[in-house]
Formats: sequence, C-alpha cells, structure tokens
Amino acid sequence: MTALPGLGTPQLASPDLLRSTFRRHAAGVAVITARGAAGPVGFTATSLTSVSAEPPMISFGVGTGASSWPAIAEADHIGVHILGEHQGELAATFARSGADRFGAPTVWRDGPEGVPVLDDVLAWLVCRIVARVPAGDHRIVLAEVVLGDPTGGGRPLLYHQGRFTALRD
Repeated sequence: MTALPGLGTPQLASPDLLRSTFRRHAAGVAVITARGAAGPVGFTATSLTSVSAEPPMISFGVGTGASSWPAIAEADHIGVHILGEHQGELAATFARSGADRFGAPTVWRDGPEGVPVLDDVLAWLVCRIVARVPAGDHRIVLAEVVLGDPTGGGRPLLYHQGRFTALRD
C-alpha cells in the first residue's frame, strides 16, 4: 500500500488494526452482571451503548468465548453498572480471566430479578434481554431497561490506550 498525503500508510483490515484503532478511542467503563446456574457472573465492558429512549434500551457486546457468555446466553435479565474513577481495581477484577469477581473486596447484593447489583457505582440498571445478535466472535445483546438508580456520586472511569484512567480537567 502507498502512503496517502497527511494520512500515513493504510493497513489492511485485521484484528490488530481494529485493536490499535480502538485503543485511541476513550470509552466509559461498565460492568455487566447476571445470575448464572452456578452463581453470579460478570465482565467489564466498554461497548455499552444507549440504543433507544422509547422504549429505554441499551446494547453491549460480549465474546462467545468469555466465561460469562453461557450465563448471559441463558439469562432473562442483566445488570449494568457505570463505574466511577475510583473503581479501576474493580474494573480490572471483572476484566481478569479466572478472577474471583464476586469475592472480597467486591461489594454487591442480590438485586431486582435476582441480578447481582454492585455497590458504590455511579449508576446501575436492571434490564430485560430482548435479543442476542450474532456479530463475528461476539454477540450484541439488546436489553430493555426495567429499573435503575442514576444517583451515585463522582466522575466516570474511562478506558484508553489499554488502561483505566480518569477525566482530566
């Protein structure tokens, strides 16, 4: 490929190109939870999106190879938690393969519809799953908001350049 003036040398589509590009995209950090047959499951997500106001609906992506996928694939409801800048360790715990995500120091409780709800987050929602759409090695989960609490205090946790960070003034 030849360089384009002012744009550099383009690369052919690949997983590395996609990862490198999205490392430059700052994203809010959420933890998605569900009740599985063997207990609570959860994972860190940066793909959370507001989809619709009427009805209130969100979406997120989850890999079909993820340890949480079997529970998400069967769940009727999920929890969505928007993390604050003070929760980098919590985000790392839910992102780490093999971690005891619901053991100490994670503080949580059984919430509405049996969904695990994390304490001390900026906001949380309980949502009813309405669709799981195949998308490569992932599924895009569409879920309608049932209830929640947006009143947690603080500033959001962000993911950028492969690490958790906070807003700068």
